[in-house]
Amino acid sequence: MLGNDAWRGYFGSGLAYPAYLAQAMENERPRWQEFGGKVALTAGQAALLKSFTRRMPVLCLSGTWCGDCVQQVPMLDHIQRANALIEVRYLERDANLELAEKLKICGGQRVPVVVFFNEDFDFVGLAGDRTISRYRALAARQLGPSCPLPGAPVPADEVAATLGDWVTEFERAAIVLRLSTKLRQRHGD
Repeated sequence: MLGNDAWRGYFGSGLAYPAYLAQAMENERPRWQEFGGKVALTAGQAALLKSFTRRMPVLCLSGTWCGDCVQQVPMLDHIQRANALIEVRYLERDANLELAEKLKICGGQRVPVVVFFNEDFDFVGLAGDRTISRYRALAARQLGPSCPLPGAPVPADEVAATLGDWVTEFERAAIVLRLSTKLRQRHGD
């Protein structure tokens, strides 16, 4: 895995969500905006995210052309907006192939891939390219007798379950940060 300075460099070159979307091709943006409008944190999820007390830099390797990214990355934006300590930056995979090589999943360059860090850019965890709810839904559709058409609408219950999975990934990272001996000593808690 990469060292802290390399991670810090990638994070520093990453874009905030609005800037990431702005650099997408004009025909890609409406799908992202439409899906982002379907995402809503529950009151419980919002309260949980607001309770996080440690700075959490998060790097998302994505592709504005990618259907899985369209259906998951806007969720990360909603999660970030729930707590100012969560800082998500986005990198386009195809412009960062060296990093994509290091973040392969099952031997392939997948997106989205999300990397969690502590305030020193120590590696905390990695998640992607799909949450368990996304994989379950895809398996049910693709391993059965028929497959949906590309671009078919995502059922609301799948959106909610996938958002819940992402919130859980962020919660896991927040708990790792909160229980870190190094950070507890530093922050006196």
